[in-house]
Formats: sequence, C-alpha cells, structure tokens
Amino acid sequence: MIGPEASAAVTLLIADDDEVTRSGLRMLLAAQPGIAVVGEAADGVEAVERARLLRPDVVLMDVRMPRRNGIEATRQLLAEAEASGPPKVVVITTFENDGYVTAALGAGASGFVLKRHPVRQIAEAVRVAAAGEAILFPAALRRMVAARPLDSAEALPKAALTGREEEVLRSMATGLSNPEIAESLTVSLETVKTHVGNVLTKLGAQNRTHAVVIAYESGLVVPGFTS
Repeated sequence: MIGPEASAAVTLLIADDDEVTRSGLRMLLAAQPGIAVVGEAADGVEAVERARLLRPDVVLMDVRMPRRNGIEATRQLLAEAEASGPPKVVVITTFENDGYVTAALGAGASGFVLKRHPVRQIAEAVRVAAAGEAILFPAALRRMVAARPLDSAEALPKAALTGREEEVLRSMATGLSNPEIAESLTVSLETVKTHVGNVLTKLGAQNRTHAVVIAYESGLVVPGFTS
C-alpha cells in the first residue's frame, strides 16, 4: 500500500543555467521527503518547454538565464493556464537584493528562496508553494523593493480598499499567515480569507506575494513597518 507521503509527493522541475548548481539541487531535493524531481532545464526557453511536457506542480526558477530569463519564463508559464492550472513558480537566486526577483514576483511567482538557504528550507518553500501559499521573507522583500526607483512603483488604489482590507494587507506584508492575521485582528479565519481575496482582486494581484510587492512599491507599507 502506498503511504500518504508517497501519493502526495510534489513534482518539481529545476531550471538553472549552471549545471553544477542544477545537479546539486536535484540530488539534494530528491532526497527530501514529499518531493519528486521530474526534470531539469538549462534556460528559460527549456523551462517552459519542459514544464509543458512534464506538468510539474512547482518550477524552481533561476532568474538570470540565457535565451529567456526567469521573469519572462514565469510570465509565460502562468499565462498558459491549462485545465489543471499552471505550475507554481518559486524563484531561486543568489542575492537578496536581486532586482529581477521583484519583477518575477510581479509576474506571478509564489515567492523566492536564496541559493544559500539550507536545503530543508528550500524544500519547505517548494511544498508551501505547491499547497497554494506564498513564500515571504519580509525583511529581504523590503530591501529589494526599497531599492527600486520610485517611478517604477505600481499605483495602489487606496480609495478602493476598506480600512480593514488595508490592515490585512499590512499584516500580509509582515509575513503573517491567515490564522495569525485572524488572531491579531480578532476576527474569524473565514473573514480574513474573504478580505485577502478582496485585496487581491482590487489590486489586480496575481497572488499574495504580488499584493505585498504592490503594497511596498506604493508606499502603503514602508521599510521598518511592524504590525
């Protein structure tokens, strides 16, 4: 009989132009429980092609790759939604202040991890993304967004958000989960989920992470903010 972990394994495609990095990630992540590495890609074009063929749950996407970078590959993958939906994308990079990461999050990536992170943390990010959650590292995200030119900021239609929706967005920006937001605001989990859904819709955000990027870029949330 197949155990629950085996039947629920997250299928993963690794896209990185450095063969040593790619092979190392494959070996290490394949040894983690609940993850099945189904393929590799050496650039953005191959990442899209392999994702179409293999239909992984998650693509671990480097951003600086030849032929097509991770941003464009992410945008294309998420635009080509099949009946079962596109894969989740987790960006993997070397530097926290990599401007490409913010662009990739804006293109719909579920979050990012650093190559120097322990393999267990990278594996957990893959599992979290597969489950439909966002991977946020607020301090690093604040640094990346604050480094971008102000004229590149996306406009936040503040008038369209209710006061409570702004509170929820600020809480999201600090990395709080829905249950933690519910506890801090003393409301039900279902109420928080409704507010989060409204925030994403009103901001035109692809996911939770993209909404947080918009919040920082618009000035609703500023570096150093704490709830």
